[in-house]
Amino acid sequence: MAISAWIEAMRLRTLPLATASIILGSALAAYHHGFKTSVFILSMITALLLQILSNFANDYGDAVHGTDNESRVGPARAIQSGALSAASVKKAVMVCAVLAVISGLALLTVSLGDNWRAWACFIGLGIAAVIAAITYTMGKMPYGYRGFGDVSVFLFFGLLGVAGSYYLHTGALERSVWLPAIASGLLSAAVLNINNIRDLEPDKAAGKHTLAVRLGAHLARIYHQLLVVGALVAFIIFVSEVHGYAGYLVLLAAIPLVKSGWTVYRSQDPQILDGLLKTTAKLSLLANVTLSAGLLMSMYPL
Repeated sequence: MAISAWIEAMRLRTLPLATASIILGSALAAYHHGFKTSVFILSMITALLLQILSNFANDYGDAVHGTDNESRVGPARAIQSGALSAASVKKAVMVCAVLAVISGLALLTVSLGDNWRAWACFIGLGIAAVIAAITYTMGKMPYGYRGFGDVSVFLFFGLLGVAGSYYLHTGALERSVWLPAIASGLLSAAVLNINNIRDLEPDKAAGKHTLAVRLGAHLARIYHQLLVVGALVAFIIFVSEVHGYAGYLVLLAAIPLVKSGWTVYRSQDPQILDGLLKTTAKLSLLANVTLSAGLLMSMYPL
């Protein structure tokens, strides 16, 4: 029972988002002949640890602030359901933070060598990532309760995840990397936005002022359409201007993303939105994976 409770608290369905940006950044590095297996493995481990850290911290923070209650829709939270104690989850947050730091330092060691300027930059980014993962809902002034969660997700699951992992592989940054990084970040923000639309009423009642709460239900749904369309436009521009036709594999995710986005716009049912959250997370991963596959295919044309 304890093991299953910890697995539930890790929220395995959120982990594809943590891996999607690393896969795409690594595929871009491979396309530019800079891929390193050790960097890929350690980047994946570090990203997963940061995501699990964030999930534990979110479970703890929302329980302490009273946001998780009987009105919430979606999978039961570990502390709310009584499966785990608040003290044990708080310890898990600290353990995951330490493990993420160790993994991150190993990643920088194999990637950056004696490039101390890059070391200083990535140490700063790593500290910011750990702090962001913890303080999303934990602490006296959690930024997720003030509507800044979308910005954090865009930065860490998009710009840093894609462009950062690309740099760790190659030691350089190409201008073309930013478009897929932006697209990845926008899709990750779309997943969070569905979560926040689903929980809009209980969040508002608990004083959790997510961006969806600040915008209101109607504007939050319009915002979702802009995120999805913006991501697809960024992907298409990237492929059309920089790479060959194989990159258009990313369009395999386009129709289902637009369809699910339209359902988000029309549906008022929190249960339907909860299902769309999982679907959109999978489609975000699919978009990143298909673009990655297209890049690799274009390296070895038939």
